[in-house]
Amino acid sequence: MPENAAEYVFVNGSVFTSDRSNPLVDSLGIKGDRIIALGDAMDVSGPKTEVIDLDRALLTPGFIDAHVHVATSGLDKLRVSFDECDSADDAVAAIGRYASENPAASWIIGSGWSQAWFERGCPSAEALDRVVADRPTLVWNRDGHGAWANSTALAVAGITFLTPDPADGRIERLANGSPQGTLHEGAVQLVEKHAPADTVDEFVRGLLRGQEEMFRFGITGWQEASVIPPVQEAYLQVAGSGRLIGDAVGALWWDRHRGIEQVEDLLERRTRSAPRFRPTTVKLMLDGVAENYTASLLDSYLDGAGSTTENTGVDFINPEELKQIVSVLDGHGFQCHFHCLGDRAVRSALDAVEAALSANGRNDNRHHMAHLQFVHPDDLPRFAQLDAVANAQPLWACADEYQLELTKPFVSAERYGWQYPFGSLLSNGATMAMGSDWSVSTANVMEEIAVAISRRSSDEGEALGLAEAISPEAALTAFTMGSAFVNHVDALRGSLVVGKKADLAVFDRDPFQDGSFREAKVKFTMVEGVMVYES
Repeated sequence: MPENAAEYVFVNGSVFTSDRSNPLVDSLGIKGDRIIALGDAMDVSGPKTEVIDLDRALLTPGFIDAHVHVATSGLDKLRVSFDECDSADDAVAAIGRYASENPAASWIIGSGWSQAWFERGCPSAEALDRVVADRPTLVWNRDGHGAWANSTALAVAGITFLTPDPADGRIERLANGSPQGTLHEGAVQLVEKHAPADTVDEFVRGLLRGQEEMFRFGITGWQEASVIPPVQEAYLQVAGSGRLIGDAVGALWWDRHRGIEQVEDLLERRTRSAPRFRPTTVKLMLDGVAENYTASLLDSYLDGAGSTTENTGVDFINPEELKQIVSVLDGHGFQCHFHCLGDRAVRSALDAVEAALSANGRNDNRHHMAHLQFVHPDDLPRFAQLDAVANAQPLWACADEYQLELTKPFVSAERYGWQYPFGSLLSNGATMAMGSDWSVSTANVMEEIAVAISRRSSDEGEALGLAEAISPEAALTAFTMGSAFVNHVDALRGSLVVGKKADLAVFDRDPFQDGSFREAKVKFTMVEGVMVYES
């Protein structure tokens, strides 16, 4: 019997390690929180070792989600649920049910409806008034770049046909100029500032619920993509009480309505960390989304009939100012996490990182750019040149309703072909991480990988830029070692290597054998050798 016998040994499986030197083995041994054997795991078995027969199924490193909203999305799960909705009528009914079940709520707040359910992606106040007329109601859409308000909420905010659009948003209007009920980007704040703010206690509940969702899909670590002060407090409370099990990095929110003076606040907030929570990143929102024409483009949007418009989207942060901001943050050792969908926003982010390198020299901050819907071909090699990580959300790289109805008619054919260039980024030497952006998208990693390798929303769906498809191995590596690199935990997590933390996910099949990634389900998830989820 070995002196250092394993507590668990997994045998008879397909163990994908995310380690290029030893990518696939058949067994693995764990003692305490560490991996102690690979490929010869039976050699570390003892009389008390629990031997788990994988029955030829897949075992992977625990996934790390490089762009997710665990606390807020978990809180959304406790409010209006759109999980069973497929249409505008379903969405209206769901909001009505929630309002009826919560008569004491002074406001009806929620998130998660799909723009694809509504004409032009814009639901009306009138439709919402039919089910909630007595209380102000504000419900964010799935991607968080717009919201649906009823007439009471618009009245509380004083929004009329005379109300100008804010500089960073747009009020959708009826023919007479009065508000229609949909608010885009910064216009949502006109209503939201009147609603009761989410409390730390609510975010604690949301974080705990969200953590459950992470484990259900084999995710053992993540980067929380927009950490406002009460979300940080929730993390500190949950971590301080020992209930934060996943390993998390927090991206502190950059307030685009303030200036460089806020760096001092961010430096103070960075000191407030806890076990398994490190607020070492700053989230910079550069543009909006293509579906409401606020993603920042190098050329104009079309009008839907093929003619150009004067609209090129919105820069939430002036590109020249961004260079200064990123140089200062980089100089203080912050990692920058950019939201950039449009090709102009992507270029602005790359230019800012280049300016920081010029000002401060190369370092190990590992700045990363999330979403990358449109990337100009000239900018593809710059990711590797600048050590900028491509942070991809693969579920969007398919010809779904958002693409066919809300994007394709409004951009040029050339630009439509530049979308989500995962293959080109990798072939140009970029390091790639992946994230779900849950609850904008499902947190189901295997569904996301299925899209990354097929560029289709279903097995029969239309492909979007099939030449940009990547291999299952590349997608799994991005969701493990790529994201571990982003979170600065690649020395301890992200691959199955002797001595590393025993974070792993076990599935009900081996989709490498038959391509059934969409159908693969997590059987159980381990964090540091402890079972945290069993189906």
